[in-house]
Order: sequence, then C-alpha cells, then structure tokens
Amino acid sequence: FLASTKSYANFELQLKFRITTEENVSPDLHRLNAGIQFRSQRIPDHHEVKGYQADISPEYDGHLYDESRRRKFLAQPLPAVMKQAQDAVGTDGWNTYRIRAEGRRIQLWFNGVKTVDYIETDESIEHQGIIALQIHGGMRAIIAYKDIKIREL
Repeated sequence: FLASTKSYANFELQLKFRITTEENVSPDLHRLNAGIQFRSQRIPDHHEVKGYQADISPEYDGHLYDESRRRKFLAQPLPAVMKQAQDAVGTDGWNTYRIRAEGRRIQLWFNGVKTVDYIETDESIEHQGIIALQIHGGMRAIIAYKDIKIREL
C-alpha cells in the first residue's frame, strides 16, 4: 500500500490507473487485483489496511469492497453498467476512477460511468481515514497510478 499520511473524511478523489502484465506471462484474470483504499486505517503490526476499497480487477471494476473489516462487497454495478464502464477505457489503456465520500454516502464512477451509490447504515463504521493505493500480493502484473487529485468537501 502506498498511503497518505493525512486522514480524509469528506472528499472527492480522481485518478487514472493502468494494469500491464509482465512480458511472456499470460494474464490470469483472477490474479489481476488492486484497489483504492479510502477512509481506511492501518492494521497494527500488519501490512494491510482496513476500510473501504474501490476495487480494480477485470471481474470487480467499479465495485465497493470492505477490506479486512467486513471482508465483503458492499455494492456492485449491474453487469450491463460494469460492461459499459469497462468498455469506456481510454484508447491509451488508462482507466479513470472518481470516488466521492460525503457523510455516510459513497459514490464511485469508473471510466465516467457511475457504478456505485452506497449509503453506510452501520453507525459504528468510521467515516474518515487514510487513502492508500494497493496492488494485491502475488499479482503478476504492474499497476501504475497517475493524475491523482484529492479535493476535500
């Protein structure tokens, strides 16, 4: 995880990312996995963080996952919406993510297509924390992030 040192509560985050597989390695789509953690906390004496994740994976682009806390998908786009978002990848291979977290509401846009509009109902879940860019352990690929912009609301 490449993580911020600052904690964010209400914000809008925009960035671009691209995954490339190593040369001469056929991509195993189940192993291409990364994500953007937000409103997350570091787990003491561990490499992971816990909190919300805007998922990056051919199977789960545009999904909202709860990493190392509830360990489940909280919201996901309909298959037709996910296909529309994945098909909108830039001609240069760069994808875009826009994450808006305001109060208990979390919205995700993948390649300009809204994929998630989620309201957190669990009052015990923190609504602030670090932002961290992830590449999943064991992934045989390279992920690049660029044009990262965070605007506090």
